[in-house]
Amino acid sequence: MARQTAHSPEISVVIPMKNEEGNVCLLLDGLAEACAGFSHEIIVVDDGSTDATAETVRARRAQNPAVRLIRHPRSGGQSAAVHSGVLAARAPVICTLDGDGQNPPAEVPRLVAPLLSADAPARLGLVAGQRVKRHDTLSKRLASRFANRLRAAILKDNTRDTGCGLKAFRRAAFLELPYFNNMHRYLPALFSAYGWEVAHVDVSHAERHAGRSNYTNFGRALAGIHDLIGVAWLIKRAKKVRPEEDG
Repeated sequence: MARQTAHSPEISVVIPMKNEEGNVCLLLDGLAEACAGFSHEIIVVDDGSTDATAETVRARRAQNPAVRLIRHPRSGGQSAAVHSGVLAARAPVICTLDGDGQNPPAEVPRLVAPLLSADAPARLGLVAGQRVKRHDTLSKRLASRFANRLRAAILKDNTRDTGCGLKAFRRAAFLELPYFNNMHRYLPALFSAYGWEVAHVDVSHAERHAGRSNYTNFGRALAGIHDLIGVAWLIKRAKKVRPEEDG
């Protein structure tokens, strides 16, 4: 568990990466600029990369002390990487984005602002980004559209694009959720099921600068069917009441 101190940053940016050496510098430099108005840390979780991702992050860390590196000895998947990053984070507010550079760092302030506002609702737990004008192949866009419609029909999570990596949330609320592989795709439904409010923000999307995707449409479809059934089961059995202190 991360130790909270008086000097903890306002936000922790968590980036899962696997074999993204060509995107590290562009992403970290963009985040340094986007987060200049906040006290922040940037946590890169290297999920078992076999390229020079870790070495490139270390080089950037020497120039920017806000950068931290966590490594998985073998790949555990995106949800495992996000979970490891949140556990290590020192801030009460987390922002995640994908390590492929397609989530523009400039969107981070818009995502965290509702959670950092003095007027933020106490039960606002998640601000979920929703991509507009996606720069993906037609097959990926069609597969995503089908998956989003199926998920929305079953889970009723009122989210157009749950696969967007840009999300901001309260660290404590996230750690209340059950952990499972691919949970990052179901955060709006899970936060809602556990009594938190969810807000949505339209965000931009960029072309991949370097490297290639670690996913295939077929692989996502197979995993998605099992996950959807499991998440629906979890939501039906989620704790429906929250304690209130008398006093």
